[in-house]
Amino acid sequence: MNPENMIANPKNTIAVLKKYDFVFQKRFGQNFLIDQHVLNKIINAAAITKEDTVLEIGPGIGSMTQYLLENAGHVIAVEIDKALIPILSDTLKDYDNLTLINEDILKLDINRIVKEHNGGKPIKVVANLPYYITTPIIMGLFESNVPIDNITVMVQKEVALRMQAAPGTKDYGALSLAVQFYSDPYIVANVPPNCFMPRPNVGSAVIRLSRLEEKPVKPVDEKLMFTLIRAAFNWRRKTLVNCVSSTPELGVGKDDMVRILEEAGLSATIRGEALSLAQYALLSDKILEHRQ
Repeated sequence: MNPENMIANPKNTIAVLKKYDFVFQKRFGQNFLIDQHVLNKIINAAAITKEDTVLEIGPGIGSMTQYLLENAGHVIAVEIDKALIPILSDTLKDYDNLTLINEDILKLDINRIVKEHNGGKPIKVVANLPYYITTPIIMGLFESNVPIDNITVMVQKEVALRMQAAPGTKDYGALSLAVQFYSDPYIVANVPPNCFMPRPNVGSAVIRLSRLEEKPVKPVDEKLMFTLIRAAFNWRRKTLVNCVSSTPELGVGKDDMVRILEEAGLSATIRGEALSLAQYALLSDKILEHRQ
């Protein structure tokens, strides 16, 4: 791979954009990567080999796709912006291991795609995600039980910090718990705004989410556990007792919640950000027992 010929070379990115009079769409959160060191870090972090089928979300003009095609066996690139499809068909015309899909990733049956293109075996997911839609995409992949080895994504730096955060820290919240229920998060690199075209207003980070073979906790009712977690972080300054009693779908009053916390060996004044995933699983089981 000659770096001079790669799409991610800023000179080549500008040439492609000019050739097609491409106009960046704010609604799609388009920021194209123009730093080849960062692209190499992503490929290495995802541990991509010729044995792998990779799902890329939002290929743009193909900067990262080209690196993926050079390193993976097969790349399925899903792009929502139909104006980019003819550009991708041109910039990546020399590769025969690409499947290009013009679709909204949130509406696509990814399990079907994996079955068709990889016989249902685990894929690797790589993406430079628009910031406003990061959480729905990642949680959608996990919750729909798509067979995944790892998800290596470029996200807003503060989102990466939240995904990796531990109990009691300022970044810890419902997203930390949801991501850590399904995966082991690891921040690979911080990426400054000048690595993109156009430059975003915020710093970014590459984070790898390695799918856990076994979930770290096994609550009787997962949905109830996540209802409890969301309630706990809806009002960050309230105690858990007040958060739970203000959430009708949990069906637990203040006095009962105080008793449940005592049974779990926890203080009646504890707040949600102090609790671990294991403690949320335990409390949701106790709430279930109480309701029955």
